[in-house]
Amino acid sequence: MVVIGSAGVLADGKWRPLRALGWLLLLCVLIVVTFNGVAKAALALMVAAGALPSAPASYRLVAAVLGAMALIAAYWGAVRFGERRTVPELDLRRAPSDLLLGLAVGAALMTAIVGALWLFGWASIERSVVDRVALALRDSIRSGVLEELVLRLVIFRLLWRAVGIWPALAGAALLFGLLHLINPDSSPFAAACLIAGEGVGIGLYLITGRIWASIGMHAGWNFTQGWIFGAAVSGTTDIAGGPLVLKPIPGVPDILSGGGFGPEASLAALAISLLASAAFLWWAWKLGSFAAADA
Repeated sequence: MVVIGSAGVLADGKWRPLRALGWLLLLCVLIVVTFNGVAKAALALMVAAGALPSAPASYRLVAAVLGAMALIAAYWGAVRFGERRTVPELDLRRAPSDLLLGLAVGAALMTAIVGALWLFGWASIERSVVDRVALALRDSIRSGVLEELVLRLVIFRLLWRAVGIWPALAGAALLFGLLHLINPDSSPFAAACLIAGEGVGIGLYLITGRIWASIGMHAGWNFTQGWIFGAAVSGTTDIAGGPLVLKPIPGVPDILSGGGFGPEASLAALAISLLASAAFLWWAWKLGSFAAADA
C-alpha cells in the first residue's frame, strides 16, 4: 500500500492541499537540478581526468548512473526530513525483484506492440549490426529513474494528497502525454497513446507501494523499443543500435505504424496500453491499493 505522507509539510490542518502542491513543485526542481548537476559534473570530471576531447559512451553511462543515485538520495533526504517519515517507496531490499518485474513488463508490452505491427503488415523488421549499447542503457536509466520519480513519487503522490487519487491519476497521465507533444514527429494521437499506458506505471506503484517496478517498466519499454528493435523512442533515435531495426511500411498511415515518433504512437500501442493499464489498475484496486496507508 502506498504511503502518500501525512506529517511534516503534509500534516493535516490548514492549507494542506496548497502545501502539498508547493512541496510538489519544490521536489520536482530538486530532483531535476540534482540529476543534471551531478551527471554533468561527473562527466566533466571523467573527461578532464582522462584528458579526452569528448566523452565516450561509457563515461556518459557512468554519469547517468551517478546522477540517478544522487537524485534518489536527494528525494530520500527531502522526504525523510520534510515529511518526517520513513521512505518505504525506496525500500532497497525489494529493489532487485521489483526492477526485474518491471523490466519484464515493459519488454513484454513493447514486444507485443512490435509483434502486432509486423503481423498486420504495418512495419517491417530487419537485422542490424549491434552497436551503442552503453548509450541505450544510459538513456533508459535516465528516463526510467528521472521520469518515474518525478511522475510517480512526486506528481502523482502529492496530487493524491492534495485532491484525491482519481484526479491525481488523470493529472499525472495527462501531463506525461502533453509533455511529449514537443518531441519530434509528435501528435495528439501520440500523446493519447502515451496517456493510455500511464496506468501501467501507476498500477505497479500502487501494487508494490514502491517505485522500482515502475522504473524497470519504463526503462524496459524504452530499451526494448529503441535498442532491441531499433525504433524511434518518443520521436528520437538516439538509442537505436541493437540487433533489429523496425521500419514503418511506406504508405501506411502514421496512426497505424507509429511513424517517426515510434511504435508507441500506433493503434496497436493504444489498444495494448489501454488493456494493460486497465489490468494493472484493476489488480491494484482488488488489492485495496487505492486507499493510501496514511490517508
